[in-house]
Amino acid sequence: MTPFDAIGSYLDQMDVSAWRYFPVVGSTNDMALNWAKQGAPDWALVVADAQTAGRGRAGRHWVTEPGCALAFSLVFRLSPDEIANYARLAALGGLGLINALEGLGLKASLKWPNDVLLSGAKVGGVLVESSWLADQLEAVVIGLGVNVSFGSVPPTEKLRYPAIDIQSALERPVDRWLLLAQIVHGLRNYRNILAEDAFVVACNQYLSWRDEWVRFQMPGEQPQRVRIMGITSDGRLSVETQSGSKFEVLTGEIIMRND
Repeated sequence: MTPFDAIGSYLDQMDVSAWRYFPVVGSTNDMALNWAKQGAPDWALVVADAQTAGRGRAGRHWVTEPGCALAFSLVFRLSPDEIANYARLAALGGLGLINALEGLGLKASLKWPNDVLLSGAKVGGVLVESSWLADQLEAVVIGLGVNVSFGSVPPTEKLRYPAIDIQSALERPVDRWLLLAQIVHGLRNYRNILAEDAFVVACNQYLSWRDEWVRFQMPGEQPQRVRIMGITSDGRLSVETQSGSKFEVLTGEIIMRND
């Protein structure tokens, strides 16, 4: 069965409005953004077997090798309530993946702001990008890259952060396209509560290192040791310094755990 046929067999479970599959693309987010400008509907899906120029946060490069990972993007036409909660969209992508991993018996967590960890290592990442028409938000694209099987994790010397694939964690093969359907299902469930307090509760329930000390670096500053307090309603990370001061950050990076 070809990937096209395999994805088609799971369409009912995904309940997507339209979809496009590509053997190889530069970036599924680019394809989805272009489609959005051409009128792609809410829940339109772009998926690729291989991705050569995928992007992570801060312009980092993400390559998806053929046959071993998931690279896909979804077009969202946001309601006014969803636009008001735009800052929650990266977490929405993460929670969708976490929900699917729970279905496989795996416990994952959100590494703020846009990664998903499994056994303390990165298993997936989320990139949110927007399409604008003048000053009006036309559509949002949520892209996910997921390490599914052997070969999806780059060599250690190329990693900024430890990584893992789902097959290694499970010690058995994983059906990529069934996993895709399960992630989309999880995204639907969490999108239904995106504007509610329950969404923030879920973010904090799955937040990596909550109430623990980590090394955190803000743009242009030296790393410092902070305690992770939680995610706020507007998607910021609330932290406490060793001096006892508390503040919220919109950008920055957790470098590593510091016991």
